[in-house]
Amino acid sequence: MPKRIIKRKATKAVKKTVKTQDVMVRLRKLLTKCTKSELVEAILELAKSDSKTFRWLCTRFRFEHSPEELADATHQAILTATDFDEREINYNFDYDYGAYDEVQRHLSRIVKQDQLHLAMELSLELMKLGSYQVEMSDEGLMTDDIEECLHVVIKAVKKCDLPSAEIVAWCRNMALNDRTGFICDKEICDLQKHFEKPR
Repeated sequence: MPKRIIKRKATKAVKKTVKTQDVMVRLRKLLTKCTKSELVEAILELAKSDSKTFRWLCTRFRFEHSPEELADATHQAILTATDFDEREINYNFDYDYGAYDEVQRHLSRIVKQDQLHLAMELSLELMKLGSYQVEMSDEGLMTDDIEECLHVVIKAVKKCDLPSAEIVAWCRNMALNDRTGFICDKEICDLQKHFEKPR
């Protein structure tokens, strides 16, 4: 590539950075003139229109959901995390890994709130939708994200005092919901075998 073109591209990059910094400085000055209530309203309006911003705000300021809100938020996070464009089937399409982080955090909170049944139910949904997303992608890059979410619940189930038959049934349903046949398959199989033994 000719040196002249490289120099021109570098100059454009510098100009772009300077322009962005200038805009941010002026925006900061403008925002500092706003009242607290104006800023709160602007942030809430942004959060309503953008789920990523809403998620970031909840994480940043450690927003505590009620049990009912937590169940709904986890369900919505699962839908967001497992969503994909069907026009990109058999490609390594983009997915919202931040939503998977949210699912994991919510499942952890649900388990800590002693709502294991709810966590198990949501795990079945995650397994069904998540494994479908993996199946429709080229390399299943989101598999690790799904497994990290499910490990939270599997670990809790392993230590719980629920009836063995209930746990075995859940393990079977998890395996049935796995369209790939390999998501947490060893952990679920070992868990099922453990609770099938007479205690």
